[in-house]
Amino acid sequence: MQIIRFPSREDWKSVLERPVFDHSKLFETVQTVLNDVRSNGDVALKKYSLKFDKVAIENFELSPEEWSEAEKLISVNLKQAIEMARRNIWKFHIEQQHELPEIQTSPGVFCWQKAVAIEKVGLYIPGGTAPLFSTVLMLGVPAQIAECNQVVLCTPPNKNGKIHPAVIYAAKVAGIHRIFKLGGIQAIAAMAYGTETVPNVYKIFGPGNQYVTAAKQLVSLHDVAIDMPAGPSEVEIIADEQANPAFIAADMLSQTEHGVDSQAILITVSDKIIQPVLEQIELQLEQLPRKEIARKALEHSKIILVKNLEEAVEMTNEYAPEHLIISTRYYMGVAANIVNAGSVFLGDYTPESAGDYASGTNHTLPTNGYSKAYNGVNLDSFVRKITFQQISKDGLTNLSNAITLMAESEDLQAHSNAVKIRLDFEPEDEPFDNCTRR
Repeated sequence: MQIIRFPSREDWKSVLERPVFDHSKLFETVQTVLNDVRSNGDVALKKYSLKFDKVAIENFELSPEEWSEAEKLISVNLKQAIEMARRNIWKFHIEQQHELPEIQTSPGVFCWQKAVAIEKVGLYIPGGTAPLFSTVLMLGVPAQIAECNQVVLCTPPNKNGKIHPAVIYAAKVAGIHRIFKLGGIQAIAAMAYGTETVPNVYKIFGPGNQYVTAAKQLVSLHDVAIDMPAGPSEVEIIADEQANPAFIAADMLSQTEHGVDSQAILITVSDKIIQPVLEQIELQLEQLPRKEIARKALEHSKIILVKNLEEAVEMTNEYAPEHLIISTRYYMGVAANIVNAGSVFLGDYTPESAGDYASGTNHTLPTNGYSKAYNGVNLDSFVRKITFQQISKDGLTNLSNAITLMAESEDLQAHSNAVKIRLDFEPEDEPFDNCTRR
């Protein structure tokens, strides 16, 4: 853990650096796998499942029997917890349904907007060291609300060719249509291009390791949309002298246990809490089953002491964290000045893990500073907004001078003619003025 006291503004960029790994051959490796799956379909999928996941898979799609079996393997208590989380996620996301009503922008000119679901979406759920069934809910529930016609899920199987039953159960309650036992680059390729078994989709969602992230970025160049660029998980905490060191340590460790490339940053105005936080980290770390992962992530995690909360806010907006916890006396005032963050957690009793699981907000968030330009996944991520317009002849007459002048000034004469030919036309009936209003 690095302790940095009163860094100068010129040093902020280096102080706020995220962990950097050698990616020199990453995209070359990923592109090779993508090309192979695109050309050879299921044959390539089987090859890479054996190579990367160390499992021979004959039938990638989860069978009806496997769907049923999973439900029997989940405890009643876990089912109830999943249902509570699903209900809160549903409540928060269904309130995001908004359509722009019909607007008359000028006399005779009517415009409106309609939300239409993306017909086919693919969800990627990492396997790795933890079964992220909570992410199934975060992606599946808004897709269900949006009424996407086809929702497929890919997740890597274990060495026995099985998927964690909690992932399957969460998929069932979230309305997922099909599940495939596929992980890594090959899963992204299958959803992007389609194979004999796996259908192609129009947009891919979900987190993953550096290979999955690179695969999503490459397929998004030409073939399919993605939710956002994503990298290792991260949390930042702003704390003053009243913050609880044990709470801070727990929040930092909750991120570092995600993976060795995760990062936790504490920005504080109180020198007095630094040592208690360090002591709590060591105390709590020893109790964690994933302490070795967390310990490695702590190597590039930081505690930064700054002069005042104004500076803490400026530094936070520069860092643009995925998760931001504000543990200060007047946290609402601090929060009002935050403009770059994926999701914000306010006060001593709002841990980041609440948003990860059950409060209702979405935990699929921009990392690596992308919250300066991207928001997290929400209902709009699963729909397209189509605009409509209907103009009467009088309405077109009102607009005609502006349209023709602008078109001709851009040397686009055909655009101008498309207006003039209509206004010069004199039929017996006026179809433009007689069309039915919405």
